[in-house]
Amino acid sequence: MEGPSSRLSAAPDGALRLAARRDSGGEAETDLGRDMKTHFRVCRFIMETGVKLGMRSVPVATACVLYHRFFERVNVQAYEPYLVAMSCVYLAGKVEEQHIRTRDIINVSHRYFNSGSAPLECDKEFWELRDSVVQCELLILRQLNFHVSFEHPHQYLLHYLLSVKSLVNRHAWSRTPVAETSWALLRDCYHGAMCIRHTPQHIAIATLYLALNSYGAELAVGEKEWWQNIKEM
Repeated sequence: MEGPSSRLSAAPDGALRLAARRDSGGEAETDLGRDMKTHFRVCRFIMETGVKLGMRSVPVATACVLYHRFFERVNVQAYEPYLVAMSCVYLAGKVEEQHIRTRDIINVSHRYFNSGSAPLECDKEFWELRDSVVQCELLILRQLNFHVSFEHPHQYLLHYLLSVKSLVNRHAWSRTPVAETSWALLRDCYHGAMCIRHTPQHIAIATLYLALNSYGAELAVGEKEWWQNIKEM
């Protein structure tokens, strides 16, 4: 996979110049399905990079939302997605008060595309890439009108899990990985635009619902559905 450093350049004055994406597929290059696959791969890059940087789940989620919000407003063909992703990781660290150094982001990204390679030297290429990450951060801020703080489903899912746990047998709960599956499904929601299309509450309840159905879990809670009961708890 082609890395970001080979697909961008920085102007001598520090202004950002993002290389146009290569036209390798004609009309297929602008196909919606192809763009969705691109966003899926780039968000997976954000998540894996976040893990290697020791980021918490919420900052990683914020980085993904920033990425999707940005490309909701601009054409994916006009900007290098992986550079945007690196800048989103950098910005998300600031927003969620888990600051990540640009040097660490660049080195982790470099190793992501060049497995087993040594860290980049602090040469001209490194500083140009660093400037591009910072300038792209400003571009993202302007495109989003500086609205970069988001409410995530995590707190709702935690509340719903605790509520559902109180409705089932303790031994049955321990034998069924409903919680782990719910969190995994929640992470998957950030690969695509679902995370910006629906409310945090709906995403949280949907992931829990799917996890429960996956294991055939049944909750006997009377006349109301279980999600109506936990909403009132």
